[in-house]
Amino acid sequence: MSQSTTMKALLIDAPNADFRLAEIAKPTPREGEVLVRIKASGVNPLDTKIRAGNAAHVRHPFPAVLGIDLAGVVEQVGPGVTEFRRGDEVYGMTGGVGGIQGSLAEFAAVDARLLAPKPHNLSMREAAALPLIAITAWEGLVDRANVRDGQQVLVLGAGGGVGHIAVQIAKAAGADVFAVDGAAKADYLRSLGATPIDRRVETVTDYVVNHAGGKGFDIVYDTVGGPSLDTAFQAISRFGHVVSALGWGTHALAPLSFKAATYSGVFTLLPLLTGEGRSHHGEILREVGKLVEAGKLMPRLDARRFGLSDVAEAHALIESRQANGKLVVEIA
Repeated sequence: MSQSTTMKALLIDAPNADFRLAEIAKPTPREGEVLVRIKASGVNPLDTKIRAGNAAHVRHPFPAVLGIDLAGVVEQVGPGVTEFRRGDEVYGMTGGVGGIQGSLAEFAAVDARLLAPKPHNLSMREAAALPLIAITAWEGLVDRANVRDGQQVLVLGAGGGVGHIAVQIAKAAGADVFAVDGAAKADYLRSLGATPIDRRVETVTDYVVNHAGGKGFDIVYDTVGGPSLDTAFQAISRFGHVVSALGWGTHALAPLSFKAATYSGVFTLLPLLTGEGRSHHGEILREVGKLVEAGKLMPRLDARRFGLSDVAEAHALIESRQANGKLVVEIA
């Protein structure tokens, strides 16, 4: 075990400030925590919003270490932890919000309940891409909507981070999946076993008629928010279930109510911010790991590689919508 009392971390001192590489105190795991040597840190659009100071709901004060997702190796086990031991490879959604240190650092002391064993067939880079998007997709489709064999599932924004994982979870459950996004992502979505729908060509009325017999879909997962949620209300069937990971804005509920359909919101960060339900995140990632190891789920990564010195470039790619898959920072 390393005896050093410090570690390297990437800090943000104020909203919109540049990243600063610093030497800070290495954390010590407390009761129920493990110290993880971080190998990779997933980059999410939310990270860019936190950096810009536009995410008050995450309550992450400056100076801050960003990075919500990680994959790494257990370096030290704190008191009371029995499910992990030194040397275990793990992944999880563990910090970067609520004043909890993020994963753009060499180490993090992590609540063990948030972690799961890393799927054996994923690299650290691939594993770090998964936690936030996989938990969000799972909570919506499995926990809220109870997706099951034979249902018709519509995913809005299907080529995005949460979207492409939602497509794969729904397919693994035996659902018939329809994937709304741009034409450039059609071949990829088709390769996942979904029916791609070009949002620029087909209106919601078109795809309800063309793909759902005019009756609507059993489950609609909106991963985009805004007007997309109103589209979901139009696309749902009678007694169906709409789920959204981005329920911002003002929406008319009449289209939903007239179909006796239901709505669920997903706020994946809640266990990190409140401490409630953290063990369920670890449970979800264990189930996701089973799908990955069975060849039923795989994150799509941008081919470009990033280290700690390149994080600003990764953020810029997300902000300009030029990322072609998930971006991950590898921690040397």
